[in-house]
Amino acid sequence: TQRDKGYLILASEEINSGSDPSELACTASMSIDRDAVEYNMRHKNRGLALIFNHENFDVPTLEPRTGTNVDCENLTQVLKKLDFDVNVFKDCRLNELKQQLVSASQKDHSENDCILVAILSHGEHGYIYAKDVQYKLDAIWSYFTPQKCPSLAGKPKLFFIQACQGDECDPGVTLNRRTETDGDSSMSYKIPLHADFLIAHSTMPGFCSFRCPMQGSWFIHALCTELEMNGKRLDMFTLLTFVCRRVAVDYQSYAPDTPKKHEQKQIPCITSRLMRILRFREKRALQ
Repeated sequence: TQRDKGYLILASEEINSGSDPSELACTASMSIDRDAVEYNMRHKNRGLALIFNHENFDVPTLEPRTGTNVDCENLTQVLKKLDFDVNVFKDCRLNELKQQLVSASQKDHSENDCILVAILSHGEHGYIYAKDVQYKLDAIWSYFTPQKCPSLAGKPKLFFIQACQGDECDPGVTLNRRTETDGDSSMSYKIPLHADFLIAHSTMPGFCSFRCPMQGSWFIHALCTELEMNGKRLDMFTLLTFVCRRVAVDYQSYAPDTPKKHEQKQIPCITSRLMRILRFREKRALQ
């Protein structure tokens, strides 16, 4: 198992959204009633899904991310089944990545339910890598604010980030079920230290993220499994809770020659600012 480990390098350029604090509040068409419990997922189209898949890098200290193409293929297939218009971009340099984000933000999303952006790359806390340099991840969201993309105002904007956020590893804690027989460990299992807390980062800030060269990363594999099984049945918050459980319980690193990396755990970090329930309703049934 390999880690999506990044190295701190000062980029010659970071994504600059061009945001101006003096910008006035904008107005946009209402896509849903003020007090609606669920997002309106009955538009003509589901929406765009942009996948930025980074395998090889110009930065000498960054190793190729073997296994990322498995993640990309799995994610592409499951998002197509959820009726997304999927666009895959391989090994983009920063300027190329910026151009694709600007292009997407300038489209008319009036007939779309939402937008989804997935980034598969190396990273450090607060930074992620394009092919040539690193940039601040926070800048990506700003391309899709109502000022930049009014046709997405009031609609879900989803970001999935598969990348390390640091070098720390999570050794986990073993939970034992109390039984009448002391030492009965048949119902014991190991979970991360940071479990039971509930953005969709593959790991906690400061911690590494694990990836298998053959099966892809733990997080994307679990995410695709849940989207495949429950993507049109469960709401997104519930689904991501199940993703957290899969990553936390079903996976453990195997690196016996490197004790610090051996038998380590991982927990995704999901931060939600959604205001309503999000459910990918069946498109064919609505048309």
